[in-house]
Amino acid sequence: MTQPRITLGVSLKMYFSYQQTLAWSQAVAAIARNHPAIISGEVALFVLPAFPALPPVLEAFAGSNVLVGAQDLCQEDNGAWTGEVSGAMLAEMGCGFAEIGHAERRRYFAEDDRLIAAKLAASLRNGLTPVLCLGEPEQGTSQEAIAVCRQQLDAYLLTARQQQLSGHIVLAYEPQWAIGAATSAPDDFIAEVCHGLRAFSGLGEFTFSVIYGGSAGPGLLRRLGHHVDGLFLGRFAHQPVALASIIDEAAELATSQEAAWQQA
Repeated sequence: MTQPRITLGVSLKMYFSYQQTLAWSQAVAAIARNHPAIISGEVALFVLPAFPALPPVLEAFAGSNVLVGAQDLCQEDNGAWTGEVSGAMLAEMGCGFAEIGHAERRRYFAEDDRLIAAKLAASLRNGLTPVLCLGEPEQGTSQEAIAVCRQQLDAYLLTARQQQLSGHIVLAYEPQWAIGAATSAPDDFIAEVCHGLRAFSGLGEFTFSVIYGGSAGPGLLRRLGHHVDGLFLGRFAHQPVALASIIDEAAELATSQEAAWQQA
């Protein structure tokens, strides 16, 4: 496989039932196994189902180049943590990703910077690629958004730095005011903020890719072009045919990036 040029992620949150999750996974796996960009690795796709569905979803995507991860994890690797799931167990199962710091976790479960930092460290410590959510609560200028995201990232990296960890982190830029909205944030705004977040790639022992969430759907990746490294999708990917169209967009963008690189 080649290094992915475009990364797509899908969080199913708690929208689907167990059987709906399996049916969706089987349909998407069939698409992935036949899509040249997924097969080659130019487009990477990861899926985050609810915890109880992880084993059959891992089985559904086996051999498809699609990676599976969790929507959360515990900050500790083992012990008396009733109701929690450790990064060690997720890695043992075959998961490759862990979502961390989503605005809904902060809003409804009171997750603060310290806990998010501990969960980020737990993900890296166990060989899981963190999908680290960043985003400002209120709409403002692109420079204000970049400043807020930088503050968040510095706070979230604190524990990992203390533990001398390193690795790749997927930064999922999701302006909180755009999550669940009818449409995404303005295209030029997204492009400016994601361009600014890419400048974080020089932060020592960590490397980053920047994907956009926040009501991302079909057509957005084509409009944003090379300003982002991919998309973090929610309800707009619940229909496999819609997700297939976004994979096609990603493949087109990856091809144009390859052509630009060869001409450079």
